[in-house]
Amino acid sequence: MSSKMASEDIAKLVESLAKTKVGGGELSFKGKSLKLNTAEDAEVVIKEIEEYEGLQALRLEGNTVGVEAAKVIAKALERKPDLKKCYWNDMFTGRLRSEIPPALISLGEALIAAGAQLLELDLSDNAFGPDGVRGFEALLKSSACFTLQELRLNNCGMGIGGGKILADSLTICHKKSSALGKPMTLKVFVAGRNRLENDGATALAEAFKVIGTLEEVHMPQNGINHAGISALAESFSVNPLLRIINLNDNTFTERGAVAMAEALKILRQVEVINFGDCLVRSKGALAIAEAIRDGLHKLKELNLSYCEIKRDAAVAVAEALEDRMELEKLDLNGNCLGEEGCDQVQDILDGFNMAKVLGPLSDDEGDDEDEEEEEDEEEDDDDDEDEE
Repeated sequence: MSSKMASEDIAKLVESLAKTKVGGGELSFKGKSLKLNTAEDAEVVIKEIEEYEGLQALRLEGNTVGVEAAKVIAKALERKPDLKKCYWNDMFTGRLRSEIPPALISLGEALIAAGAQLLELDLSDNAFGPDGVRGFEALLKSSACFTLQELRLNNCGMGIGGGKILADSLTICHKKSSALGKPMTLKVFVAGRNRLENDGATALAEAFKVIGTLEEVHMPQNGINHAGISALAESFSVNPLLRIINLNDNTFTERGAVAMAEALKILRQVEVINFGDCLVRSKGALAIAEAIRDGLHKLKELNLSYCEIKRDAAVAVAEALEDRMELEKLDLNGNCLGEEGCDQVQDILDGFNMAKVLGPLSDDEGDDEDEEEEEDEEEDDDDDEDEE
C-alpha cells in the first residue's frame, strides 16, 4: 500500500470519527467496525476521548477491542470522572473468550480510578461466559456502581456460575452503598439468553430482595423452571415499583405460574407482563386472571401466548380485563382455544370496547381433548417427583 493511499485511509477514518460527538456529553463509535488490537490501533479513539470535555456517555458497540487496546483506552478514561453511561455491548466480536476478562478489568479499574459514578452499564451481546463476569465483578462492587440504575447483560452466556457471581456482586454493592447512607437504586435489570437456569435465577432473586427498587426485569430464554420462577416471584413481591416483567420462553408450569400470580396480587405498578412461551397452562392462567381481577389497573400489555392454555382459562383471562382501560395489547396466540373459544374471547373484549387490543389468534392449536390434559398433568406429577 502506498503512503498516499494509507494517508487517504487515515483521513477517511478521521472524517468518520469527526461525526462521533452526538451531543449530551456522548461520544459514540457505534457501528464503526473498528478492529482495535494494539495501542496504535486505538490512538484515534483515545484522542477523541481525551479531547472530549465533560464526557458523560461512551458508546463502543459494534467494534472489536483487544486486551492491549483496552488498556490504553482505559488510561484515557482514568481522567473522565463525569462518565455516567457505558454502552459497551457487542464490542468483542471475534475475540477469544480469554481476551475478554482482562480487557474488562482494565476498563473497570479506569472507571474506579476516575471516581466515575455510573448510571448505566450495558455489556450485552458479549459472549464472555461465566469467566467474563469476573472481568467486571470488581467494578460492580466498587463505588463507581453505587449509583447504578440500569444494568444490561443480554446474551452473554453467563450460565449458572456467572449468575451467582453477578448476584453476589450486586448484593455487596448494595450493602457497601447502604453503609454510606445512599443505597444503590437499581431500576432496570436485563439478562436474557444467559442459561441462568434455576440456580442462577434463585441467586439473582436473593439479590433482588436486597435491592428492592427494580422497575424492569427482563430475563427471557434462561431455562428457568418452576423452582427458579417461584424464587423470582418472591423477590418481585418486595420490589413494589416493578412495571415490566419479561420472563418469555422459560418454563413456569402451574406451580411457577401460581407463585407468580401471588406476587402480581401485591404489585400495583405493573404495566407489561410477558409470560409468552412459558407453559403457564390453564391452571396458571386462571391464577393470573384472578391476580388481574384483584388489581393491576395500570396493565398495558399481557402476553400469554404459546402457553397451552385452554378455552375456559383464556375466557377467564379476557373477563378479568374488564375496566383495564390502559390495556393496549393482549396476546393469546398459539394456545388451545378452538374456533369457538377464539370467538368467545373476541366477543368478551368487544363487549368491553377493547376489540383492538387482541392480537391475532392464527396459530391457535384447537380445542384439545380432556384426556390429553389429564395425561399432561400425570406427566407433570412424574416430572415433579423426579426433580424432588
